[in-house]
Amino acid sequence: MVGLGVPWRGILHPRPVELKGLDSLVSPSSFGRPPLTTQSLLTSARFTREYLPVRLSRRIRALRNLPYIIVSNPNISTIYNNYIDSLTAILAFPAGSLTNLTEESKFTELLTEIVKTHSNTIPILAKGFLECRGYVTPEEATKFLDHHLRARIGTRLMAEQHIGLHLASVPQPPTVSVPGKSYIGTVDTELRPAEIIESCASFVGDICELRYGTRPKLTIDGNPDITFPYIPVHLEYIITELLKNAFRATIEANSPVPVIATIAAAPGPPDAGGITIRIRDQGGGIAPDDLCHIWSYSFSTFNGSRSSIGSGNSGRLEDVDDGGADGGVDVMGRFTESAGALETSSIAGLGYGLPMSRAYAQYFGGSLKVQSAYEWGTDVYLRLKGVGLDGV
Repeated sequence: MVGLGVPWRGILHPRPVELKGLDSLVSPSSFGRPPLTTQSLLTSARFTREYLPVRLSRRIRALRNLPYIIVSNPNISTIYNNYIDSLTAILAFPAGSLTNLTEESKFTELLTEIVKTHSNTIPILAKGFLECRGYVTPEEATKFLDHHLRARIGTRLMAEQHIGLHLASVPQPPTVSVPGKSYIGTVDTELRPAEIIESCASFVGDICELRYGTRPKLTIDGNPDITFPYIPVHLEYIITELLKNAFRATIEANSPVPVIATIAAAPGPPDAGGITIRIRDQGGGIAPDDLCHIWSYSFSTFNGSRSSIGSGNSGRLEDVDDGGADGGVDVMGRFTESAGALETSSIAGLGYGLPMSRAYAQYFGGSLKVQSAYEWGTDVYLRLKGVGLDGV
């Protein structure tokens, strides 16, 4: 097997723990509201040190189970070796050493480096599968990428949850961004979706002006004042992808009708019922032949063609180069890039934007559904459940 940085036997965590999400093992508030006591922060670090190797090991095993010729691909081999290196680094950190804040700080630095190392995992994997398209079917590639993405969300979230708790609990220099008082780790307990939509619309609008010289209007209605507990970066990624679709469709259809984002509260407490966001455009809808493919990575990445993306198109297909225009932009790093630094074709969207968005929505029990009227427009319904805050 290519790229084995360390012996296989002995590196995998032996305990068959089933980890489907952060909620399945620990709620965001299990260690209390930041700033945490020293003991609570050390408990969080030990928890992460114990269970993160399980998740990393499973990603390694999934990659090892791919055909040899696929794992031999330089891109996929790079990701494989990144997981090996990260697992080796975690296991080299003695679990019993997490007894004081000095060791906890060293461990948090290690987690930060691991998160940075894996920042472009999905785009690199997608490019690798593109290069191996002669040895894997689109269905097989989509299935692997979809499963890998869902598992990766939990792995990254576990690491970033402790990093967030650390930043809010240990004094930081002025140059370090510290989570606000409403945050518990990565979870904003008072997240206002309307603010996320406005921020994403400004970002996507800037890209539209670079690409097309204009930007559509956006109207937010419903209940724009609602708040609920959720992870902002997840919602930012989803909304950005949906608005890219709606804005581009609106511009290319030369439609004067604004894109409408409607926010509605679901019945029950915010952390149980959650919210629904509907994004509506009159950009021409999705061609019937394309509609059944919008959730497939293979539609754009493996078949050599891209839909004019999910939320409305004229049915035309565009050529796509290997890897996609902004395939190097990771979900966690998307908003650290300036609009001017993105390639002008980035408004076309990632070929895997919609399936990735649905994976993020479903991770905490939500959903993402598309209803399209061809030659008219598209409605996208995003339903999100609040992240549980039991005991807060």
